[in-house]
Amino acid sequence: MNSARRLAVFLLAVAIVAPAALATSARAQNLANPAALKEQAPPVYKAKFDTSKGSFVVEVHRDWAPRGADRFYNLVKNGFFNDARFFRVISGFMVQFGISADPKISAQWRNAHIADDPVKQSNTPGMVTFATAGPNTRTTQVFINYGSNARLDGMGFAPFGKVISGMNVVTSLYSDYGEGAPGGAGPDQGRVQAEGNAYLNKDFPKLDYIKSATIEP
Repeated sequence: MNSARRLAVFLLAVAIVAPAALATSARAQNLANPAALKEQAPPVYKAKFDTSKGSFVVEVHRDWAPRGADRFYNLVKNGFFNDARFFRVISGFMVQFGISADPKISAQWRNAHIADDPVKQSNTPGMVTFATAGPNTRTTQVFINYGSNARLDGMGFAPFGKVISGMNVVTSLYSDYGEGAPGGAGPDQGRVQAEGNAYLNKDFPKLDYIKSATIEP
């Protein structure tokens, strides 16, 4: 191959790779600055999760819980959930995720609270809801209901979306570690926040995980 041909091939490769690299870099910068991620979500959108067990799709309705729908949209769009583990899986109850694989990112989001939404939908099987630690404390942690958990409605847990395909994948996620520490033998959320996947891969290697989460076109 002559030098001109090699140069043309090189430039073509750069043209293909550079936009993807720039997009990845931009998402990483955004995740380091929660205050920058304030985009309003569409009225209805779908988020696809490719996991170690297969794929599932969440359909989000902004009118169900607008603040939650907006936060979820920004997290998915900017790659927050990528490589994150399903760290709390309780058979018959729910599966929880939403602590970043990278503890540096988790630290940025720990106090990035959003105000509560009124509860307009019930926590029935397949409904997707933000976890809370009390009033107006939602950040990034999300759970998918396995059972009919209507008792959570009166506690302020406002569903914003529902799994519309792949619920069989969701219910097959590894659950044998059970409840998290200190109540059970599963992962300690404080350590997940502080150590990320380094802790989970070492002590809970069977956990399923999110390969990527994307907004569907």
